[in-house]
Amino acid sequence: MAGLYLHIPFCKQACHYCDFHFSTALGRKGQVVAALEREMALRHDYLGGAEIGTIYFGGGTPSLLTAAELTTLFEAIYRYFPVAAGAEITLEANPDDLTADKLRELAASPVNRLSIGLQSFHEPHLRLMNRAHSAEESRRAVLLAQDAGLANLSIDLIYGVPTDPAGDHAIWQRDLDQALALGVPHLSCYALTVEPQTVFGRRQRQGLFRPAPDEFVARQFELLLEATAAHGYEQYEISNFAQPGGYSRHNSSYWQGVPYLGLGPSAHSFDGLSRQYTVASNAQYVQGLLERGELPATREELSPTDRANEYLMTSLRTAAGCNLRYLRQHLGVDLATRHAAYLAELQQQGWATLAADTLRLTDRGKLLADQITLELFLEAPSAD
Repeated sequence: MAGLYLHIPFCKQACHYCDFHFSTALGRKGQVVAALEREMALRHDYLGGAEIGTIYFGGGTPSLLTAAELTTLFEAIYRYFPVAAGAEITLEANPDDLTADKLRELAASPVNRLSIGLQSFHEPHLRLMNRAHSAEESRRAVLLAQDAGLANLSIDLIYGVPTDPAGDHAIWQRDLDQALALGVPHLSCYALTVEPQTVFGRRQRQGLFRPAPDEFVARQFELLLEATAAHGYEQYEISNFAQPGGYSRHNSSYWQGVPYLGLGPSAHSFDGLSRQYTVASNAQYVQGLLERGELPATREELSPTDRANEYLMTSLRTAAGCNLRYLRQHLGVDLATRHAAYLAELQQQGWATLAADTLRLTDRGKLLADQITLELFLEAPSAD
């Protein structure tokens, strides 16, 4: 099976940490929906007729779509793609959008999974991040969704937010306690990352914002692992935790290299051998599709080295780990020979285990996942 991703590039306001493509000018929303329909018509054969097992509305803020707009998109999806019975259909939402009426509309739609961007239950942290909702709305949104019958929920939390006094983890512990008390089947928890083109990035360069120290972030990650394990959640990917049966099938497909079609401005697509990147501009996206009938996008053919590096990057983040046999047999890479000394070091330091031809990061190793992956990456072949 394959996946569909739809990027809905609109938000009420800009979060200070976000570097995804979005616009706060909502007047073009109807045009983008019409352009998405047109893109589906143009690209319906991208996946070669493969059945669609997962659909994901991301953004941006997909919960800003009206019921009519969502219906329009679903009608186009089912018109142009063979959607499997029982497909997982996820919609990202912000708590301030999830009124009782909105949730009744979603419950009556094909959406069967909600991913709610809570980020925190601590009011000062929400204000610091410039979130559009309050701490009370965070909790109420989950309860209203459960009351509406949308029990297949994921909530997002952000840790590593700098606190005063430095080194105090009480706020993060309270966030975890409140999230776990809600009993949702899935948690996505991310360390606050300061990207250069965000408000936090600009403030950092001006000396107005100081990220939390690495050891502070690492300790909050450890608290996260302890709390989720105690409540029966499995960490199946570095940032994702699920109760039994609560895995995100869509995101798991990304990590397993399953082909998917990305629709909308800034969306990426993968057909197994190449990637395609759609222009990150609402105006250019709409003009290209609605005025010229063409998609403004670039294509990148993936070399065997690219494919091996992507597999390393994604597999090492998961509980399943990196299958060295798969690398040898399908991608022609003998990692055990190429990086024998470094693999021995990883095991000696307690950062990874290697058993049954599978390399897995330990909890300590997960703190260094990006660094370890870079060390294992294969260099591209010389141009000459």
